[in-house]
Formats: sequence, structure tokens, C-alpha cells
Amino acid sequence: MATAVYFRLLMAGDLACSILAFCVVEGARLALGAFIPMVDLFFGITLTILWPGVLGLVGSYRRSAHGEGTEEFRAVAQGGFGLVATIAIGAYVTQTTVARSYVMAMVPLATLITLVFRHRMRKRLHRSRSRGDYLRRVVAVGHGAAVLDLVMQLRRQPYHGMRVVAACLPNPQDRGRRLDVDDVPVLGDFADVAAVVDKVSADAVAVLACPELDGAALRRLAWGIESRGAELFVAPALMDVAGPRVSVRPVAGMPLLHVQHPDLDGARQLVKSAFDRVVAAVALAVLAVPMLAIAAAIRVTSPGPALFRQIRVGRHGREFEVLKFRTMVVDAEKMRQVLLDDNESDGVLFKIRNDPRITRVGAVLRRYSLDEFPQLINVLRGEMSLVGPRPPLPSEVEQYAVDVRRRLVVKPGMTGLWQVSGRSDLSWDESVRLDLRYVENWSLMLDLQVLWKTWSAVTRGDGAY
Repeated sequence: MATAVYFRLLMAGDLACSILAFCVVEGARLALGAFIPMVDLFFGITLTILWPGVLGLVGSYRRSAHGEGTEEFRAVAQGGFGLVATIAIGAYVTQTTVARSYVMAMVPLATLITLVFRHRMRKRLHRSRSRGDYLRRVVAVGHGAAVLDLVMQLRRQPYHGMRVVAACLPNPQDRGRRLDVDDVPVLGDFADVAAVVDKVSADAVAVLACPELDGAALRRLAWGIESRGAELFVAPALMDVAGPRVSVRPVAGMPLLHVQHPDLDGARQLVKSAFDRVVAAVALAVLAVPMLAIAAAIRVTSPGPALFRQIRVGRHGREFEVLKFRTMVVDAEKMRQVLLDDNESDGVLFKIRNDPRITRVGAVLRRYSLDEFPQLINVLRGEMSLVGPRPPLPSEVEQYAVDVRRRLVVKPGMTGLWQVSGRSDLSWDESVRLDLRYVENWSLMLDLQVLWKTWSAVTRGDGAY
């Protein structure tokens, strides 16, 4: 019911956006003294009313499009461009005179306003989901450890819109017990999934990778929940690989999952490098005066240099000197040995929430990531990227397991998925998982999304210490 209410709000909002665009365009025409024939007025009103229907045709109301990813915004843009093209081609074929203001102004303006509206609605949806609203009730199917991991991730990131309400484990003896996270009840084994869906009124079933569920078993499970209207989500054994790298290809009558290797070299990397350096150069020019003010504040309030230089490990293990504004006292590295017992990190990192080495100005710089501005010079030199994994210390790299070293196949970044997902509040395993996900799925579009989200994460200041 809540989901239906949200979709009705979307449709009403989309209609309001088209009405606003129509009023703006017609008001501008009247202000300029243009005569508006009744035919044009009727056509404009028709377009206004049809706008939600156009968005529905391109899939902007699909449940899967809301909450995350770019599918929703891409559908809105596709609807706008498609409507402009349809009007233009239709007018040309029928030799009908159509007011250019509709093609050149009204539809593009309606598209822009709708994109802004959808972005605000997504933020509202995220807040509602964090309060427990608009969540799909999910039955998790798989081994206990995998189910626990799914429960923890969905609890940590409620904007995905899912809550595990029951679990089905392969061992029948597990029936009746409760999982250690969120007290999720185990209501059956793999043969009981359909009955459990009915019992808890589930909206979806999430099947996690496990050897017991082969193709035939998974097909029978899908048939069992089909009539109940529950969605089916299947997690492949190869995790954290998505997007254009994954496709299903029929081979010898079998659907095989084809996974392309990530593009770590070549033309796309050249484009990324050029983009990084151009943006870094522009940012340095714009931020020159604020950076000088920050440097002066550091020098006035604390003895020592304004810049902090430290050796970090970059792509393919090459070391470089990272530049940051100094946020700690000069002898901070010597004091670290004394504070080892106070380390709050659960991995190879050294983190203390209330680190006594941080200066008063340094605390402000860290909270809003202003101390990282000098890293734009590292980006300009080609040692770092705007977006990428966190640049590690050599001592941290020495402790890396084989899988973690995968982070080093790309340049480290000033920001990344770790920055927009919790920063220092993340566990070591979670930060590694996010960095590896970036390595496997990087694209310029993903970089733009991370840069957009970084602004929000930095202004909130959450997890920065």
C-alpha cells in the first residue's frame, strides 16, 4: 500500500512539473506579445496531460528504478528526448505547423523540472526507508553466513528498500531458531520458500549463492512464488560485478553469464586521466585563495609547516608523496606509538575518533575534508585520480592479503565509494569491499556519481575523524 501511495505521489508530481513548464512557456510567450492560437493552446495542454503517461511508457515508474542507480533519471531523460523527437518527426511527416516553443522549450523544461523533482523525491524516499517505511519484506534463502551478511548490509544501508523478515536455510534442523542479527526467524528450508512467503506476506525472495540451489531447483522455486506476486532476486557467485560487464549469452541451449574483464587500460583510461587533470587544474585555480587562507590559519594556530607530506602507495605499488594540509601536531608520527592501544580500527588502519594529536583547526579541516585540497596537485601530476580507492601507507600494504592488493591496479583517489558510504565509520572489510567494487566496475559515469555524492557526504561531516 505504501508503495502505491509513493507511485501516486510521483505521478501527481510529474503532472505538476509539466503544468509548471507549460505555464512558464505560455507566460513567456504572452509577455513577449505573441499571439497564441487555440490550436496551439490545446496542443500544449494535451502534452501537459500526457507527460506522466510518456514517463510510464519509458519505465520511470518501475519499482526497480527507484531508490538507487541512474535508471530512473535515465528514463525521464529518455522520455523527454523521445517526446521531442516524436513531435518533430510527426510535424514533418504530416506537414503540420507546431509551435516551436513546445519542442524547444516546454518539453525540455518539463524534463529538467521533473529530474529535479525526482531527485528530491529520492532523497525523501531514502529518509522514509531509514525510518522503516516503503520497505519490501524479503525472505532470504541460503546458508546462514550469507544470510547474516545480507541482513547486516540491508540494515546498514536501508535506502535499498529491503528488510529481511524471514530466512530459509538448507539444514532442516535450523527451523525455529533465530539469526543473531535483527532476530530474523528461520521458518523453513529450501523446499518451504513458497509457504514462508505466504506466512510472512513477503514482497520478494533473495536467493544467495549456494551449491544446493542448482538450475532446476531455482526454476522450481521461481514457479512456486510466481503466483504469489513476489519478486525474485538471485545473487550470483561472482559478487560486486555489475553493469555493462555482465551479460547472459545462450550457449548450447544454456544461459551462461558472460563477465568481461574490467577496462584498466586503453582509451577509457586516457579519457579518465584527461578528465581528472582538467578538473584538478580548474579546481586549483578556483580554490587558490581559500587554500592560502587555510595555510595561513594552520601556521598561525600551530607551529610547523602548513603542508603535510607522506609517502603513500599508488597504482601498481609505486610510491609517491601525498600532499595534505597538516591537521595534527608536528610530532604526530612519534606519538602514534604511544597511542597504538587506543586504535579503534578493526583492520590494518590506525584510527582514533578523538585523536589527541589533531589540532583545533585540523578538526574542522578533517570534518569537511578541506585538508585534502592539496591532493589536487597529486591528481595534476598523475599520481592520483579524483575518484578511486583510498591511498594506503606502505606499512598497510605490507599487511594486505592477496585479494586486497587488487586495490592497487588503479590510481588511488581523493574520494571514492568509501567516502560517500560512511568514511571512517566503515569497518575494514566494508571499506575493502567498496574499493574492490569500484575497481571491478569503474566508469566515468560512476566517477561523476561519486563526485556528486561526495558533496553531500562532506557537508554532513559524518564519519570524518
